[in-house]
Amino acid sequence: MKNKVDYLTVYLGCFIQAFAITCILKPNNLTVGGITGLSLTIGKLISINYTYIYYFICLIILSSAKIFLGNKEAGKIILLSTTYPLILMLMNNFSFNFLSDTPDKLLICIYYGVFMGVGTGLVLKKGFSQGSSDTLAKVIQKKIFPFIGISQVMLCIDIFILLISSFVFGKTAVLYAIIIQTVYSKSINVVLFGFGSSLVKVVIISDKKEEIEKFLIDKIHRRYSIGFLKGNHSEEKREKIISICSLREAMLIKDFISKIDIDAFINFVPIISAWGKDNGLEKLELDIE
Repeated sequence: MKNKVDYLTVYLGCFIQAFAITCILKPNNLTVGGITGLSLTIGKLISINYTYIYYFICLIILSSAKIFLGNKEAGKIILLSTTYPLILMLMNNFSFNFLSDTPDKLLICIYYGVFMGVGTGLVLKKGFSQGSSDTLAKVIQKKIFPFIGISQVMLCIDIFILLISSFVFGKTAVLYAIIIQTVYSKSINVVLFGFGSSLVKVVIISDKKEEIEKFLIDKIHRRYSIGFLKGNHSEEKREKIISICSLREAMLIKDFISKIDIDAFINFVPIISAWGKDNGLEKLELDIE
């Protein structure tokens, strides 16, 4: 069940996104792919406030999701697809050029990508969706191109929007949009997973199994599992110790094993995330929409 902190985090992310659009992207005459870029382009073509167009498109996507994808899929996006455009309208009334003293377009792209990525990452981290181009891609993929993956459909949508935008914002703005997308994607990953993998999976094969297990429990305070494997040539069956820990803890494990069994096999594998009750892991929760 979502709690108040989750909703506060999500709406903080929405305000950061709205700030990025109204105070960085639009004042510097830049564009992006997705619903934001489409709204800015149409708004400039027909001289209508782009936030109204954004809201209208979101409602169309929400209705399409309900019709073609079902109530469950529509329920996932109904909250933010109806409230985020209102936040965007509000921020647009107080908009200013946050980077008015920065003439370098490249720096402006980086600033926007970071702000937008952080805002989007906060929303995604709490399991919410804003019902933008990703939902549109699901509808198109299901009804028109079922033989194409959703990621490819999203790419086609972005390319189509950027091609239209090039006639309004210029060809150079499209190149800047590609830079923005790169920074934006990286910023989302940082919010979701950190600057690097903070956890690693450790696989150990050693004749000093009991001593290593004792070290894991008493010194590292990590639980572990026992797996079984068979050698390719010798066909000898052996046990392997498997655990998840921080990189620092993994190095402590390596140092300990190197002192007691120089012939041991150790394998570290970076992991994106892990959930469970063990120390340092995220608590596994069921989100009820």
